[in-house]
Amino acid sequence: MTEIKICGTTNLDDAMNAAGCGADALGFIFYRKTPRYVAPEVAKDIIKKLPSHISKIGVFVNHEAEEIKAIVEFCGLDLIQLHGDESPQYCRQFARSKLIKALSPHSESDLEKIADYPVRTILIDASHPALYGGTGKKSDWGLAVKVKNTHALILSGGLNLGNIRQAIEIVSPNAVDINSGVELSPGKKDPEKVRKIIEVVRQTGSLGCSLKAVSVFAH
Repeated sequence: MTEIKICGTTNLDDAMNAAGCGADALGFIFYRKTPRYVAPEVAKDIIKKLPSHISKIGVFVNHEAEEIKAIVEFCGLDLIQLHGDESPQYCRQFARSKLIKALSPHSESDLEKIADYPVRTILIDASHPALYGGTGKKSDWGLAVKVKNTHALILSGGLNLGNIRQAIEIVSPNAVDINSGVELSPGKKDPEKVRKIIEVVRQTGSLGCSLKAVSVFAH
């Protein structure tokens, strides 16, 4: 079954709604140059109120490794998502079992480099010259499919109610990552869109995912 992560969580109401609707994971973005940034103190307060089965994921962009480790410990995060220009060597500073690496391949040759990443899961997102995620743009589904040759796959990039069913049927990812596609405004989710998209993922993912059952968010 396809799992679902709601990313860009900035407040308790949105977090509790997503958890109540059946999300498997919530993402907290600690990159200051985004309207979806959440301070570690705020994230910690939200996280301690969430059900234990929800995976809490910290999203980082080109942070110092020691800062990431400190925030993970302080907030009680389960997994780390690196969404910047981090290299395979950089990733080796963390436990493989705790790491998600976001990448935006442009060609078949880019896929060859993915095999070098010592991470739990690869997240495929749309590329943008100035932004690290949250662009609302669709990623390359054709390339995303091929990531499954080496890693478990989380599909991201412009996913919304209009294309989520097709995305799962075509790519059959282990999980999907939803952010701007369920927002009222950057950093504020639309409760009804969250409910509906999780419902569609559950309906489609139970039929469309041909992969063996692998949880990318279990902790």
